[in-house]
Amino acid sequence: MTSLPLVLAQLTNSDQGWLTRKLLGVTLGSAEWVLWLLAALSILSIAVMLERALFFSSHRLADSENLGVRLARGELDAVKAAVASQKGMEAAVVREAIESASKGPDAVEEIIAAAVAREKPQYERFLSFLGTLGSNAPFIGLFGTVLGIIKAFNDLGQTGAKGNAIQQTVMSGISEALVATAVGLAVAIPAVVGYNALTRALKTITSRTNSLGHAVVGHLRATETRKAA
Repeated sequence: MTSLPLVLAQLTNSDQGWLTRKLLGVTLGSAEWVLWLLAALSILSIAVMLERALFFSSHRLADSENLGVRLARGELDAVKAAVASQKGMEAAVVREAIESASKGPDAVEEIIAAAVAREKPQYERFLSFLGTLGSNAPFIGLFGTVLGIIKAFNDLGQTGAKGNAIQQTVMSGISEALVATAVGLAVAIPAVVGYNALTRALKTITSRTNSLGHAVVGHLRATETRKAA
């Protein structure tokens, strides 16, 4: 039976095609750059999550439930004064809805939809990066593992190890290569958690914004009904 080192050694013989030899030469380099890439992506993902968390916390309207009740009661001027200095989607929608109240409920509904569409991208900023990183970091780590395994088997073929030395050489190389997969998972998991948490927070803010808008529109429709009666 042909020995494993001999089979591996044949991978680099002159019978290989030009493209195969070139690709093999590239993959036999160190895969440590994959670990550095994953480390850099991890730092970026943490920075994005912290920045987004600060943005969300500083651009949310406090006590929005109470403001919604006041809007439904018709306390438009008081609510407008309360949100005058507030930042975020909720405050912007309330201000624009109240300022446009004289145009009627139908116009206000359109203005609210336009304001939500304008403000929402500010909250979605960088979320696609977290989602993409969470989906693809394991594959980047797997790529580093494949490169490490290729190098381990090539080194085994070049050294011509025999007996227990084969197992020791292969297992040592593979264990080092698997580190890249572990790091890829370690980068992906926090990114996925952060993406899901921020997406859920954005849905909550959007829902609260629509609720405030509906409160204004409901009050305007009720006022129209009373006037018509």
